[in-house]
Amino acid sequence: MTDASEFQDIPTTTLAELLGREQVMDIGIRPLWGPVPRVAGPAFTVSCPPGDNLSLHAAIYRAGPGSVVVVESGDLDYALAGGNVCAIARRRGIAAFVVDGVIRDLAEVREMGFPVFARGVIPIPGVKSVVRPFNQRVRCGGAAVDAGDIVVADEEGVVVVPSARREEVLAGARAKIAKEAAESLDTWEAAHRARVEKILAERGFEG
Repeated sequence: MTDASEFQDIPTTTLAELLGREQVMDIGIRPLWGPVPRVAGPAFTVSCPPGDNLSLHAAIYRAGPGSVVVVESGDLDYALAGGNVCAIARRRGIAAFVVDGVIRDLAEVREMGFPVFARGVIPIPGVKSVVRPFNQRVRCGGAAVDAGDIVVADEEGVVVVPSARREEVLAGARAKIAKEAAESLDTWEAAHRARVEKILAERGFEG
């Protein structure tokens, strides 16, 4: 079976073209500091109700090394995590947080180099009262994520590779990258211009 680390060198732009829009999180899920390294790992999924961060705080002691903790929340009023939680996650080998919500202590997170993709920051923390099951299907940034799906995130965005398709997608991505690497800009321009002009002609454009 394909190791998630094999996706480390695959740009999200390549994966997005292969997988389509529904596997790409919306533009609100962005790296909170940069330049951020590309991360790739199996999803450990978490669901937090608005204003509550207990499940994420528990998840950092349960997610395995190399995993990407993906959080469904949608709450923009209370932080799901701060500097200490991110520091512990980093120390335990978690690759990144991908959070449909907000965090705090951004300066600390940036200084330690822990990748967080989220909707932003806010200084007030959430409470801890509600626990939900881990590794259930969640929705983050509009994309469905199941435990074990490969999450690839970089400065272009976040893409979810379904676990059942990861070998197929990896092979397709490698082939696409190899083809692009072998093509000069002149060759690309000639093919691109021919395609654009053909479409224009088919639509009756003259000029």
